[in-house]
Amino acid sequence: MQISRRTQADRTAATRTALIAAGRRLFAEHGFAGVGTETIVRDADVSRGALYHHFGDKTELFAAVLADVEGEVTQRLAAAIDADADFVTLMMRSVQAWLDACQHPEVQRIVLIDGPAVLGWARWREICQPHILGLIEGVLALGVQDGTLKALPVKPLAHILLAVADEAALYVGAAQEPEPARRQMEQAIRPLVEALLR
Repeated sequence: MQISRRTQADRTAATRTALIAAGRRLFAEHGFAGVGTETIVRDADVSRGALYHHFGDKTELFAAVLADVEGEVTQRLAAAIDADADFVTLMMRSVQAWLDACQHPEVQRIVLIDGPAVLGWARWREICQPHILGLIEGVLALGVQDGTLKALPVKPLAHILLAVADEAALYVGAAQEPEPARRQMEQAIRPLVEALLR
C-alpha cells in the first residue's frame, strides 16, 4: 500500500513538473496570450484535466512558472554575491548578474513583461517578494545594521532598487544596441548605489 502511495506521489510530481516546464518554454517563446491550454497539455504530454487538477487554469500555471523562474534567477544572483566584497561592488555585480539573466527570453517575457500584465501588480509582486526582493532587503538590512549604509528604511529602499533593476532590464532588452545601452545603464546606476553609503 505504501509503494502505491509513493508511486502516485511520484506521478503527481512528474505531471506538475511537466506542466511547469512546458508552460515555461511556451510562455517564454509566445507570451501568455499566444499560448492555448491545448498547446500546453500537448507539449507536456498530459491531459487537459491534469492541467485543471494541478493549477485550476492557465493563469495559475503561469503564476507557478513565474515563481519557478524567479527562484532560479534568485539562486543565480545569490551565487554571484561575494560576501567579502564592499557594498558597491556587491550591488554592481548583482546588477550585472540580473542583466545577464534578463537576456534570457523566459526572464524578460515571463518576469518583466507578462508577469505584471497577466497577474496584476499586487499578485506579481507577492510572488516575487520572497525571491529577488527578499534578497535585496537582506543585503540592505545588513548594510544598515553594520553602519555601511545610511540609516534608511530598508523595505521601501528595496522596492526602489528593484524598480531600478527592472527598468534597467527592460531598457537594455528594448535597445537597438544592447551592449552600449547596458554600459550606460550600469554607469547611471553606480552613483545611485554609492549615494547609499554612510
